Order: sequence, then structure tokens, then C-alpha cells
Amino acid sequence: MKNLAGMMKQATQMQARMKEAQEKLAKLEVSGEAGAGLVRLTMTGKGAVKEIHIDPKLADPSDMETLQDLILAALSDAKKKVEAVSSEEMSQVTGGLKLPPGLDLPF
Repeated sequence: MKNLAGMMKQATQMQARMKEAQEKLAKLEVSGEAGAGLVRLTMTGKGAVKEIHIDPKLADPSDMETLQDLILAALSDAKKKVEAVSSEEMSQVTGGLKLPPGLDLPF
């Protein structure tokens, strides 16, 4: 029974650390960019885009495809950064224990 009590205590501590990590990630903001900074955006740790900046030089109606591609690239860049920070935070909480496939926290 002593082992069970210890495991329960560890689980409670991990739950508290997980909550702290999720709160920290919710406040996180990262920047993504593409085209050498011509398109920049800010994304929260929860994956919400808060701001997009597009350099006026890209406002060419005859070349919207380039602008669209750069926006997608900036989104991808920001998402990779959020995932990296999230993975690092969760790794610290779980002590490096890998989460089961499909269990992506905090999303």
C-alpha cells in the first residue's frame, strides 16, 4: 500500500505541473514569418492566430498566389514553433515520458 500512496502522490504532483504547463502555453505567443519577413504573424500557444502583418510590397493583385503561399508558410513556421515549445514543456512535466499517439496536449 505504501507504493500505491507514493504513486498517487506523484500523479497528483504531475497533474499540478501539467496544469501549470498548460497555463504557461496558453499565455505563450510565437512569431512565424516567411519571405524574409515580408509576411509575419503571431500565434498563441493554443494555435490561434492573433495578428498578421503583410508588407505592402506584396499587395500585387496580379500575383496573389505568392502572397497566399507566404501566408501559409508563415502559419506553418509559427505552428512548428508552438509545437516545439509545447513538446518541451510537456516533456519537462512528464519527465521525458512519451505521450501515447494522438494525445496532443494542450490542444
